[in-house]
Amino acid sequence: MTRTAIFLLLTCAILLCARGLHAAQTSRSDPATDFPRRSVRLIIPSAPGGGTDLIARVAAQRLTESWGHTVLVENNSGGATTIGTNAVARSAPDGHTMLLTTVNFAFIPAIYPKLPYDPKNDFAPVIMVATQSSMVTVHPSVPARSIAELIALAKHRPGEISYASGGNGTVGHLSTELFRSLANIKLLHVPYKGTGPGITAIISGEIHMLIANIAALLPHTRSGKLRGLAVTSTTRSRVLPELPTVKESGLPGYEYSGWYGLWVPAKTPDAVIRKINDDFNRVFKDPALRERFLEVGIEPGGGSEEKFAVYLATEFDKWRKVAREANIRMD
Repeated sequence: MTRTAIFLLLTCAILLCARGLHAAQTSRSDPATDFPRRSVRLIIPSAPGGGTDLIARVAAQRLTESWGHTVLVENNSGGATTIGTNAVARSAPDGHTMLLTTVNFAFIPAIYPKLPYDPKNDFAPVIMVATQSSMVTVHPSVPARSIAELIALAKHRPGEISYASGGNGTVGHLSTELFRSLANIKLLHVPYKGTGPGITAIISGEIHMLIANIAALLPHTRSGKLRGLAVTSTTRSRVLPELPTVKESGLPGYEYSGWYGLWVPAKTPDAVIRKINDDFNRVFKDPALRERFLEVGIEPGGGSEEKFAVYLATEFDKWRKVAREANIRMD
Protein backbone atom coordinates (compact mmCIF):
# COMPACT_ATOMS: atom_id res chain seq x y z
CA MET A 1 0.00 0.00 0.00
CA THR A 2 1.38 3.40 -0.94
CA ARG A 3 2.05 6.15 1.55
CA THR A 4 -0.67 8.21 -0.08
CA ALA A 5 -3.26 5.45 0.39
CA ILE A 6 -2.23 4.96 4.01
CA PHE A 7 -2.53 8.71 4.61
CA LEU A 8 -6.03 8.79 3.11
CA LEU A 9 -7.15 5.84 5.24
CA LEU A 10 -5.85 7.46 8.41
CA THR A 11 -7.52 10.75 7.50
CA CYS A 12 -10.88 9.02 6.96
CA ALA A 13 -10.52 7.16 10.26
CA ILE A 14 -9.82 10.40 12.12
CA LEU A 15 -12.80 12.13 10.50
CA LEU A 16 -15.12 9.23 11.37
CA CYS A 17 -13.95 9.25 14.98
CA ALA A 18 -14.45 13.01 15.18
CA ARG A 19 -17.98 12.72 13.83
CA GLY A 20 -18.77 9.97 16.33
CA LEU A 21 -17.39 12.05 19.18
CA HIS A 22 -19.37 15.09 18.04
CA ALA A 23 -22.58 13.02 17.85
CA ALA A 24 -21.98 11.65 21.34
CA GLN A 25 -21.32 15.14 22.71
CA THR A 26 -24.46 16.47 21.00
CA SER A 27 -26.53 13.65 22.48
CA ARG A 28 -25.18 14.39 25.95
CA SER A 29 -25.76 18.13 25.62
CA ASP A 30 -29.30 17.73 24.27
CA PRO A 31 -31.19 15.05 26.28
CA ALA A 32 -34.18 15.32 23.94
CA THR A 33 -32.33 13.78 21.01
CA ASP A 34 -32.88 10.28 22.38
CA PHE A 35 -36.01 10.84 24.47
CA PRO A 36 -37.67 8.60 25.40
CA ARG A 37 -35.07 5.92 25.94
CA ARG A 38 -37.49 3.46 27.55
CA SER A 39 -41.15 3.14 28.51
CA VAL A 40 -42.82 6.21 30.02
CA ARG A 41 -45.13 6.24 33.05
CA LEU A 42 -48.14 8.57 32.84
CA ILE A 43 -49.51 8.77 36.38
CA ILE A 44 -53.09 9.78 37.16
CA PRO A 45 -53.49 10.53 40.90
CA SER A 46 -57.13 9.43 40.97
CA ALA A 47 -59.24 6.31 40.53
CA PRO A 48 -60.01 4.97 37.03
CA GLY A 49 -62.86 6.51 35.08
CA GLY A 50 -63.86 9.98 33.94
CA GLY A 51 -62.28 12.51 31.64
CA THR A 52 -58.74 12.15 32.97
CA ASP A 53 -58.64 8.47 32.11
CA LEU A 54 -60.08 9.03 28.64
CA ILE A 55 -57.53 11.73 27.83
CA ALA A 56 -54.62 9.76 29.28
CA ARG A 57 -55.36 6.51 27.47
CA VAL A 58 -55.98 8.14 24.09
CA ALA A 59 -52.83 10.25 24.42
CA ALA A 60 -50.80 7.25 25.62
CA GLN A 61 -51.78 5.22 22.57
CA ARG A 62 -50.83 8.00 20.15
CA LEU A 63 -47.54 8.77 21.92
CA THR A 64 -46.61 5.09 22.06
CA GLU A 65 -46.97 4.97 18.28
CA SER A 66 -44.95 8.16 17.86
CA TRP A 67 -42.17 7.46 20.36
CA GLY A 68 -41.69 3.76 19.73
CA HIS A 69 -41.76 3.16 23.49
CA THR A 70 -44.80 2.21 25.55
CA VAL A 71 -46.56 4.94 27.52
CA LEU A 72 -48.07 3.21 30.55
CA VAL A 73 -51.07 4.82 32.23
CA GLU A 74 -51.05 4.24 36.00
CA ASN A 75 -53.86 5.18 38.38
CA ASN A 76 -52.24 5.99 41.72
CA SER A 77 -55.11 7.31 43.80
CA GLY A 78 -55.58 8.26 47.43
CA GLY A 79 -55.03 11.19 49.74
CA ALA A 80 -57.17 13.54 47.62
CA THR A 81 -54.74 13.03 44.69
CA THR A 82 -51.67 13.76 46.85
CA ILE A 83 -50.26 10.20 46.84
CA GLY A 84 -49.90 9.89 43.07
CA THR A 85 -48.80 13.51 42.76
CA ASN A 86 -46.07 13.02 45.35
CA ALA A 87 -44.88 9.87 43.56
CA VAL A 88 -44.17 11.96 40.46
CA ALA A 89 -42.49 14.72 42.48
CA ARG A 90 -40.04 12.12 43.86
CA SER A 91 -39.32 10.53 40.47
CA ALA A 92 -36.18 11.00 38.42
CA PRO A 93 -36.29 14.31 36.51
CA ASP A 94 -35.77 12.82 33.07
CA GLY A 95 -39.26 12.99 31.52
CA HIS A 96 -39.94 9.27 31.86
CA THR A 97 -42.48 9.83 34.66
CA MET A 98 -45.26 12.34 33.98
CA LEU A 99 -48.31 13.53 35.92
CA LEU A 100 -51.70 14.11 34.32
CA THR A 101 -54.18 15.69 36.68
CA THR A 102 -56.89 18.32 36.92
CA VAL A 103 -57.68 21.69 38.46
CA ASN A 104 -57.27 19.85 41.80
CA PHE A 105 -53.55 20.52 41.44
CA ALA A 106 -54.20 24.26 41.89
CA PHE A 107 -56.72 24.21 44.73
CA ILE A 108 -55.40 21.33 46.87
CA PRO A 109 -52.59 23.57 48.26
CA ALA A 110 -55.22 26.12 49.31
CA ILE A 111 -57.15 23.71 51.51
CA TYR A 112 -54.53 21.23 52.72
CA PRO A 113 -52.03 22.97 55.03
CA LYS A 114 -49.51 20.11 54.96
CA LEU A 115 -48.59 18.51 51.64
CA PRO A 116 -45.78 16.03 51.05
CA TYR A 117 -44.71 18.03 48.01
CA ASP A 118 -44.39 21.66 46.90
CA PRO A 119 -46.66 22.18 43.85
CA LYS A 120 -44.71 25.20 42.65
CA ASN A 121 -41.14 24.02 43.23
CA ASP A 122 -41.30 20.23 42.83
CA PHE A 123 -42.89 20.26 39.36
CA ALA A 124 -42.34 21.75 35.92
CA PRO A 125 -45.52 22.49 33.93
CA VAL A 126 -45.53 21.00 30.43
CA ILE A 127 -48.84 21.73 28.73
CA MET A 128 -52.52 22.48 29.24
CA VAL A 129 -53.86 19.22 27.83
CA ALA A 130 -57.60 19.96 27.72
CA THR A 131 -60.47 21.86 29.29
CA GLN A 132 -64.00 20.83 30.16
CA SER A 133 -66.78 23.24 30.94
CA SER A 134 -69.29 22.67 33.70
CA MET A 135 -72.96 23.55 33.90
CA VAL A 136 -75.07 25.24 36.55
CA THR A 137 -78.20 23.14 36.97
CA VAL A 138 -81.28 23.22 39.17
CA HIS A 139 -84.10 20.81 39.88
CA PRO A 140 -87.17 21.60 37.71
CA SER A 141 -89.12 22.55 40.85
CA VAL A 142 -86.82 25.54 41.40
CA PRO A 143 -88.59 28.65 39.99
CA ALA A 144 -85.51 30.01 38.23
CA ARG A 145 -84.79 29.86 34.51
CA SER A 146 -81.65 31.97 34.43
CA ILE A 147 -78.67 32.80 36.61
CA ALA A 148 -80.14 36.22 37.36
CA GLU A 149 -83.38 34.60 38.56
CA LEU A 150 -81.49 32.05 40.66
CA ILE A 151 -79.50 34.81 42.36
CA ALA A 152 -82.68 36.81 43.00
CA LEU A 153 -84.35 33.72 44.48
CA ALA A 154 -81.37 33.03 46.76
CA LYS A 155 -81.40 36.61 47.99
CA HIS A 156 -85.13 36.35 48.69
CA ARG A 157 -84.62 33.05 50.55
CA PRO A 158 -81.15 33.35 52.15
CA GLY A 159 -79.67 30.02 53.21
CA GLU A 160 -82.62 28.01 51.89
CA ILE A 161 -81.28 27.12 48.44
CA SER A 162 -79.14 24.00 48.82
CA TYR A 163 -76.35 22.84 46.54
CA ALA A 164 -74.60 19.49 46.25
CA SER A 165 -70.91 18.76 45.85
CA GLY A 166 -68.79 15.63 45.65
CA GLY A 167 -67.56 16.34 49.17
CA ASN A 168 -65.92 19.01 51.30
CA GLY A 169 -62.90 20.51 49.60
CA THR A 170 -63.78 19.17 46.14
CA VAL A 171 -63.91 21.23 42.98
CA GLY A 172 -67.72 21.20 43.11
CA HIS A 173 -67.54 22.74 46.56
CA LEU A 174 -65.04 25.46 45.63
CA SER A 175 -66.55 26.34 42.26
CA THR A 176 -69.98 26.86 43.87
CA GLU A 177 -68.47 28.87 46.71
CA LEU A 178 -66.88 31.11 44.08
CA PHE A 179 -70.34 31.52 42.54
CA ARG A 180 -71.90 32.25 45.94
CA SER A 181 -69.23 34.80 46.84
CA LEU A 182 -69.47 36.77 43.59
CA ALA A 183 -73.28 36.72 43.71
CA ASN A 184 -73.23 37.80 47.37
CA ILE A 185 -75.80 35.19 48.39
CA LYS A 186 -76.17 32.54 51.07
CA LEU A 187 -76.45 28.91 50.00
CA LEU A 188 -76.65 25.66 51.95
CA HIS A 189 -73.83 23.24 51.14
CA VAL A 190 -74.70 19.53 51.16
CA PRO A 191 -71.60 17.37 50.58
CA TYR A 192 -71.94 13.86 49.13
CA LYS A 193 -69.45 11.06 48.63
CA GLY A 194 -68.77 11.86 44.99
CA THR A 195 -70.42 13.77 42.18
CA GLY A 196 -72.54 10.76 41.19
CA PRO A 197 -74.51 10.70 44.47
CA GLY A 198 -74.89 14.48 44.20
CA ILE A 199 -76.47 14.09 40.76
CA THR A 200 -78.82 11.44 42.13
CA ALA A 201 -79.78 13.81 44.96
CA ILE A 202 -80.64 16.74 42.71
CA ILE A 203 -82.62 14.55 40.31
CA SER A 204 -84.68 13.28 43.25
CA GLY A 205 -85.32 16.83 44.45
CA GLU A 206 -83.33 16.34 47.63
CA ILE A 207 -81.26 19.44 46.85
CA HIS A 208 -81.83 22.43 44.55
CA MET A 209 -78.61 23.25 42.70
CA LEU A 210 -75.50 21.55 41.33
CA ILE A 211 -72.45 22.61 39.34
CA ALA A 212 -70.74 19.68 37.58
CA ASN A 213 -69.15 18.91 34.23
CA ILE A 214 -71.34 18.95 31.14
CA ALA A 215 -70.69 15.33 30.21
CA ALA A 216 -72.16 14.12 33.52
CA LEU A 217 -75.20 16.41 33.45
CA LEU A 218 -76.11 16.59 29.77
CA PRO A 219 -78.23 13.38 29.64
CA HIS A 220 -80.32 14.65 32.55
CA THR A 221 -80.89 18.15 31.18
CA ARG A 222 -81.87 16.71 27.81
CA SER A 223 -84.34 14.33 29.46
CA GLY A 224 -85.89 17.16 31.48
CA LYS A 225 -84.85 15.74 34.85
CA LEU A 226 -82.69 18.81 35.42
CA ARG A 227 -82.72 22.37 34.09
CA GLY A 228 -79.47 23.79 32.78
CA LEU A 229 -79.09 27.52 33.41
CA ALA A 230 -75.60 28.34 32.13
CA VAL A 231 -72.12 27.03 31.43
CA THR A 232 -69.25 28.07 33.66
CA SER A 233 -66.57 28.76 31.04
CA THR A 234 -65.79 32.13 29.46
CA THR A 235 -67.23 31.01 26.12
CA ARG A 236 -70.24 28.90 25.20
CA SER A 237 -69.83 25.16 24.90
CA ARG A 238 -69.79 23.55 21.46
CA VAL A 239 -71.93 20.79 22.93
CA LEU A 240 -74.54 23.28 24.23
CA PRO A 241 -74.21 26.42 22.11
CA GLU A 242 -77.72 27.55 23.05
CA LEU A 243 -76.83 27.79 26.75
CA PRO A 244 -75.30 31.13 27.84
CA THR A 245 -72.27 31.51 30.06
CA VAL A 246 -72.70 32.50 33.70
CA LYS A 247 -71.13 35.83 32.84
CA GLU A 248 -73.59 36.43 30.00
CA SER A 249 -76.59 35.52 32.09
CA GLY A 250 -76.22 37.63 35.18
CA LEU A 251 -72.91 37.21 37.05
CA PRO A 252 -69.96 39.14 35.59
CA GLY A 253 -66.55 37.91 36.69
CA TYR A 254 -67.47 34.28 37.23
CA GLU A 255 -65.40 31.71 35.38
CA TYR A 256 -64.62 28.11 36.17
CA SER A 257 -63.14 25.62 33.73
CA GLY A 258 -62.27 22.10 34.65
CA TRP A 259 -58.85 21.64 33.09
CA TYR A 260 -56.35 18.85 32.64
CA GLY A 261 -52.63 19.54 32.81
CA LEU A 262 -49.35 17.70 32.37
CA TRP A 263 -46.32 18.02 34.65
CA VAL A 264 -42.90 16.44 35.05
CA PRO A 265 -40.58 16.59 38.08
CA ALA A 266 -38.69 19.82 38.59
CA LYS A 267 -35.18 19.91 37.10
CA THR A 268 -36.28 17.89 34.07
CA PRO A 269 -34.15 19.26 31.19
CA ASP A 270 -35.83 22.06 29.24
CA ALA A 271 -35.16 20.26 25.99
CA VAL A 272 -37.10 17.21 27.18
CA ILE A 273 -40.01 19.38 28.33
CA ARG A 274 -40.10 21.09 24.93
CA LYS A 275 -40.12 17.75 23.14
CA ILE A 276 -42.99 16.41 25.25
CA ASN A 277 -44.85 19.67 24.72
CA ASP A 278 -44.31 19.54 20.95
CA ASP A 279 -45.45 15.93 20.73
CA PHE A 280 -48.59 16.53 22.81
CA ASN A 281 -49.43 19.55 20.66
CA ARG A 282 -49.10 17.40 17.55
CA VAL A 283 -51.26 14.60 19.00
CA PHE A 284 -54.06 16.98 19.94
CA LYS A 285 -54.22 18.52 16.48
CA ASP A 286 -55.47 15.23 15.04
CA PRO A 287 -59.06 15.84 13.76
CA ALA A 288 -60.35 12.39 14.74
CA LEU A 289 -59.03 12.76 18.28
CA ARG A 290 -60.44 16.25 18.63
CA GLU A 291 -63.85 15.08 17.47
CA ARG A 292 -63.83 12.21 19.95
CA PHE A 293 -63.16 14.59 22.82
CA LEU A 294 -65.60 17.27 21.71
CA GLU A 295 -68.41 14.72 21.65
CA VAL A 296 -68.16 14.42 25.44
CA GLY A 297 -67.58 18.12 26.09
CA ILE A 298 -63.78 17.99 26.35
CA GLU A 299 -61.94 20.74 24.49
CA PRO A 300 -58.41 19.70 23.45
CA GLY A 301 -55.81 22.12 24.75
CA GLY A 302 -52.30 22.94 23.61
CA GLY A 303 -49.85 25.81 23.64
CA SER A 304 -46.45 26.34 25.19
CA GLU A 305 -45.25 25.39 28.63
CA GLU A 306 -44.78 29.10 29.40
CA LYS A 307 -48.42 29.82 28.63
CA PHE A 308 -49.53 27.01 30.93
CA ALA A 309 -47.28 28.31 33.72
CA VAL A 310 -48.83 31.79 33.50
CA TYR A 311 -52.35 30.33 33.65
CA LEU A 312 -51.39 28.19 36.66
CA ALA A 313 -50.28 31.27 38.60
CA THR A 314 -53.75 32.82 38.22
CA GLU A 315 -55.41 29.54 39.22
CA PHE A 316 -53.35 29.21 42.41
CA ASP A 317 -54.31 32.77 43.40
CA LYS A 318 -58.00 32.33 42.57
CA TRP A 319 -58.57 29.16 44.55
CA ARG A 320 -56.50 30.35 47.51
CA LYS A 321 -58.78 33.36 47.77
CA VAL A 322 -61.94 31.24 47.48
CA ALA A 323 -60.75 28.80 50.16
CA ARG A 324 -59.79 31.62 52.51
CA GLU A 325 -63.05 33.54 52.16
CA ALA A 326 -65.19 30.40 52.50
CA ASN A 327 -63.00 29.06 55.34
CA ILE A 328 -62.46 25.76 53.54
CA ARG A 329 -59.63 23.84 55.14
CA MET A 330 -58.97 20.12 55.29
CA ASP A 331 -56.80 18.69 58.08
